[in-house]
Amino acid sequence: MKYRRFGKLNEQVSALGFGCMRLPTTDDKGRDGAINEKETIRMVRSAVDRGVNYIDTAYPYHNGASEIVTGKALKDGYRKKVKLATKSPLWAVNSADDFDKFLNEQMRKLQTEHIDFYLLHSVDKKRWENTVLKFNLLKKAEDAIKWGKIGHLGFSFHDEAGPFKMIVDGYDNWEFCQIQYNYMDTESQAGTNGLKYAASKGLAIVVMEPLLGGRLANPPKEVKKIFEEYTVKYSPVQWALQWVWNHPEVSCVLSGMSNMQQLDENIQSADTLSDKPLSNEDLKLIEQARKGFLKRQVIPCTKCGYCVPCPKGVDIPGVIDLYNSAVIYDDVGTSHFAYTHFVPEEKRANMCDKCGVCEEKCPQSIKPGKLMDNIHKKLK
Repeated sequence: MKYRRFGKLNEQVSALGFGCMRLPTTDDKGRDGAINEKETIRMVRSAVDRGVNYIDTAYPYHNGASEIVTGKALKDGYRKKVKLATKSPLWAVNSADDFDKFLNEQMRKLQTEHIDFYLLHSVDKKRWENTVLKFNLLKKAEDAIKWGKIGHLGFSFHDEAGPFKMIVDGYDNWEFCQIQYNYMDTESQAGTNGLKYAASKGLAIVVMEPLLGGRLANPPKEVKKIFEEYTVKYSPVQWALQWVWNHPEVSCVLSGMSNMQQLDENIQSADTLSDKPLSNEDLKLIEQARKGFLKRQVIPCTKCGYCVPCPKGVDIPGVIDLYNSAVIYDDVGTSHFAYTHFVPEEKRANMCDKCGVCEEKCPQSIKPGKLMDNIHKKLK
């Protein structure tokens, strides 16, 4: 296992971190299913035995059960071997006292008196302004650090690049952040610019979704062929992980692993991580694969945002992006989950009344009104 410095902190973390959002389950429902505790404990301990020292969970994962099972997995001396991270559920915080209430509950579930790395979960512009600042949660977190409940404070992020920079600059004592980043998401959310900006401020960067929820692990045949014909025989998983690790700003790459085979492959990737950067030819290969994915896009939306606001409130670029993703990655399930869990009903495609206002504004000459019925049927 390779280890990396954690930003400005005098900490060394494993290049691969264990993300506890997609643990093995007793049924076929993935993260919504009941956790297979025996297999989870076996996997977590196997990862730690092989050098993984960063374990990441959160309050809502697996319907609240992830922290409980993670706590069980870290018994018998394993807690002392790892750096444990979990997150404050900001969407459920309605007062300053709620911060302490959830933190204390999480410590009980995790069976620990100290959380090494604590994150404000899924911070975006609204939650920053309406929850973090409104309830002075940064002061609450600082108090928790003084009391020894928290070691280091950071945040995870799901929003656009502008709010990311605002949040980084909004607090002088951030020590790390967690962002979505992979070779298909260089301009989405924080993106490459956000990655470099946070690192320039001394923040450690923890990367989530390096495989884009598993979509990069099983590419369509035309993309898989690109990797198979290359001289270096890495799997698509290895290439995706190596690409993220190729960024020196990245301290740790999280992977949500659902079975021992995935764990074995990811640890093998981390064990073979070279101190040398990827070659120009390697980077050209990744770009070729990226273009191979993008060629599958069926609606030529660039997410410029000219079509919004919609008179009916439809998140036009958002729902088109989810539809495109379902086609690009041949994965309707993930887009369905995002559509039904994260897109409010009043912003979904079926709210479109085909008024045509968006069609007049679209520089790509897309006619969203003619697409929304099909998008909703595909994703609902």
